[in-house]
Order: sequence, then C-alpha cells, then structure tokens
Amino acid sequence: MAETSYLTAEGLEKIKKELNELKTTGREELSKRLRAAIEMGDLSENADYIQAKEEQGFLEGRIQELEQILHNVVIIEEKSKPSDKVDIGSTVTVQESTFPEETYFLVGPKEADPVNGRISYASPIGKALIGHKVGDKVVVDTPNGKINLKIIKVE
Repeated sequence: MAETSYLTAEGLEKIKKELNELKTTGREELSKRLRAAIEMGDLSENADYIQAKEEQGFLEGRIQELEQILHNVVIIEEKSKPSDKVDIGSTVTVQESTFPEETYFLVGPKEADPVNGRISYASPIGKALIGHKVGDKVVVDTPNGKINLKIIKVE
C-alpha cells in the first residue's frame, strides 16, 4: 500500500520540477557520459563507466521515489478559516516556560525544514501538538528529554 505524502502546493511544484529535470536533463547528461565511457573500450576497468552506471542507479531511484510521492499526494491547504485545534497545515505558536515564543507551520515529512519554522506533523513536537488547542499544555518527548510547551496561538 502506498504511503500518503502530505505536501503544500509549493512543495508539490518543487517535486514536479525536480522530477522533470531528472527525467530530461539528468537522463540526457548521464546518457552522454555513458556513451563517452563506452567508446573508451574495456568496460570492466573503466572508472568513468562504473561511476556513470552508479549515478544512473541513483538517478532512476530518485525518479521512482518522486513518482511514488506524486502518486499518492494530499495537498496541505493553509488554513483559511480559524481552527481551534492544531492540524496539518496549521500555524502554531508555542512557548516553553520562560523561553521566547516559537511559531511552526505543520507540514508533511518531505517538506520539513525546522530552521525555517516548518515542522513535520510526524516529528515529536508535531505529534504532541496535533489535536490540541490554544491554552493546552503538552509534553513533548524529544531525543534530549521531555519539554513542556504551551499553545499560545493556532492559525
């Protein structure tokens, strides 16, 4: 059974663009390198040929991975109406004790970028926040220990 991939519209476009580049430019460039390596002769000891074949395997594997993602994708819509509970696509502001507030946008694992405030709903913090509402206090079990977060705002 195919795994559902949750993506924003922006993330979907990035994946489509990458897939198109790999299928066209990527395959074409690799094909030229393989032809050039084959023309050199003895393939058993041809390092260029061996490297190009390995890269071909990685390229085709990435194409398959991207096609699988696109096969069963669910678009995350940014919440247009206020919701009282945290869900995929929510923007959540939380605070840990006396630390400054932090704001996160909950996305699918393929688009997670914690440095830029995009966390996966499957991450420890994402899992702990899902289904909770403003004012709730949640305990997050992280690799560095438990942290207590208070939900300040859900958008």
